[in-house]
Amino acid sequence: MPINPTLPIKMYGIKNCDTIKKARTWLEGHGVAYDFHDYKAAGIDRATLEKWVGEFGWETVLNRAGTTFKKLPDADRQNVDAGKAVALMLAQPSMIKRPMLDLGSRRIVGFKPEIYDAAFSG
Repeated sequence: MPINPTLPIKMYGIKNCDTIKKARTWLEGHGVAYDFHDYKAAGIDRATLEKWVGEFGWETVLNRAGTTFKKLPDADRQNVDAGKAVALMLAQPSMIKRPMLDLGSRRIVGFKPEIYDAAFSG
């Protein structure tokens, strides 16, 4: 699906994240304008997280491979469902998979150059 150039592109993430830095470098290197939303500085709202979880599933949106999730007590890491995942991400936004790129008509979770290439060609 082509990107609507009249809609602003928004990248969600954390400024110091290495993956965010790679994605930002890719976008800037390809002349793609975007707004950056830093979870650490601006937070994230429940409605946005619930929308992403509904679209991709909590298993994709919750970053279980990161140190923030791994440092949680066992009780918090067990029996995770959509509601618990949203609560965890609201409490600690660094557990949200990064970046989340909102293209208006669709979203891309994570960064892979070939996926960005496909999204912005055509």
